[in-house]
Amino acid sequence: MTVLDVIRRSTEFLGKKGVDSPRLQTELLVAHVLREPRLKLYLDFERQLGEPDLEAVRELVRRRANHEPLQHILGSASFCGLEIQVNRHVLVPRPGTELLAQRAWEFLRGLESPGPAALDFGTGSGCIAIALASNCPTAQVQALDISAPALAVARDNAARNGVADRIQFHGGDGFAALPPDSAFDLIVANPPYIPSNEIAALTPEVRDHDPRPALDGGADGLDFFRRLAAEAARHLVPAGQLLVEFGDGQSERIGEMFVQHKWIVESIQADYSGRPRIMTVRPERL
Repeated sequence: MTVLDVIRRSTEFLGKKGVDSPRLQTELLVAHVLREPRLKLYLDFERQLGEPDLEAVRELVRRRANHEPLQHILGSASFCGLEIQVNRHVLVPRPGTELLAQRAWEFLRGLESPGPAALDFGTGSGCIAIALASNCPTAQVQALDISAPALAVARDNAARNGVADRIQFHGGDGFAALPPDSAFDLIVANPPYIPSNEIAALTPEVRDHDPRPALDGGADGLDFFRRLAAEAARHLVPAGQLLVEFGDGQSERIGEMFVQHKWIVESIQADYSGRPRIMTVRPERL
């Protein structure tokens, strides 16, 4: 069977299983098995695949047909040009979160401080902390997460991307995991924000494979924003800022929450689809 035959048959199979972009997904799986760039497949359409490669492709296609995330199958995801290892212990990084990371490192670069301090609150795979350390080499980056397995993934990702010596990881429940005198120029957070009763309606790739604690934001999805609004200000330097990612339809309530806790809403940025997604706030200072 040729490469083109495999792609055509697998694309049809994944399409019938309701997988989005089945042709692209198939090509990525075939390229992974053959250990070559996806676009090189177009030069190899008539290449005959041996039985070991055919069976390897079949197995990966079966997994994708069962809605296992492509990134889990491949073992990694691209984030801000970085290769981030992912598994069932961490969220697969989303494109919108790249905007959060970019806004964060641009803020750090604009500071006069020679070594700005940043905290990634709820680091998961470590993608945001690693992006900050990679794009702002002078930054002193710290990252925390309550999940020990997630922290193990984050540490491994930091090492793989050559920034392990510039990120300090903390395990524990929120700000209590930090030294009591910790203060940062920037805190960045992509917290769980899905309302508990909406998780069952998520796509199988998310619902059945992402860790629920990284999705579940409580009854209204806002539990972690309440915590940030109440606790984060004491961990910021006088000119410090907090950047948060939030879900659809949550911006007004989150903004009100921060204002009630004496924060100033600086800006709200839309994601690639035009939906409000990232909020920048700073504490009022008397």
